[in-house]
Amino acid sequence: MKFGKRLKQQTEESLPEWRDKYLSYKKLKKLVKLISSAPPTLSRSSLHCGGRAEAEFVYLLNAEIDKFNAFFMEQEEDFVIRHKELPQRIKNVMEKWGPNGSEASETEFKEQMAKIRKDIVNFHGEMILLMNYSNINYTGLAKILKKYDKRTGGVLRLPFIQRVLQQPFFTTDLISKLVKECESTIESAFPRWEREEEVVAVPGDGIFRNTVAALMTMREMRRGSSTYSHFSLPPLNMADIDVIQSLRVVAPIQIP
Repeated sequence: MKFGKRLKQQTEESLPEWRDKYLSYKKLKKLVKLISSAPPTLSRSSLHCGGRAEAEFVYLLNAEIDKFNAFFMEQEEDFVIRHKELPQRIKNVMEKWGPNGSEASETEFKEQMAKIRKDIVNFHGEMILLMNYSNINYTGLAKILKKYDKRTGGVLRLPFIQRVLQQPFFTTDLISKLVKECESTIESAFPRWEREEEVVAVPGDGIFRNTVAALMTMREMRRGSSTYSHFSLPPLNMADIDVIQSLRVVAPIQIP
């Protein structure tokens, strides 16, 4: 699948409020075409010739990076806060409605823990979506810069990508750590049969469906191939993502 179609598909499968935060790939592609179709003397930026399209291309690239960073850091900050709240929410339910709670109630306890479990599953899914957001936007930048250099004879790709690698939106270490800690919380707070019951209850819906699509997209984009280069993201080890192992035990969800 061509990247433009993949990006469009991924944008449509993302959360509605995220859809205008992705790379403006089509607009950048049109600018590359405009630059490369100009006469040779006009195809490169200069104080004395028409480099408006090229200037707009560079300006848009920088604006896109600013957009990625602002959105990514906002989501990351929100995730950190929500992650810190999870243990306290579980503790509060245990202390109030648990077996030894101040208002012990098996019915209320199960109901409240089910709500927390659903929130954790959704929270985990949102973090996977943000990791995919980082991956697909980086990949899009690398591809459009490669296209630019190839069609114009420019050398913008290497210096620009070197700068991108230092940007907040590219650094997903904290989100990866939160994903693992979230999975550990699910493992420790809920019996296995409850986790599988939750997965069976939601396949094909909302964030769950989007998370599966995001994981598959990340794997495809990071799969080693003959075109792999130092600009490519490393292959994704799906076995490292515990949600995949959970999905495999549920018949309706087939993860290759």
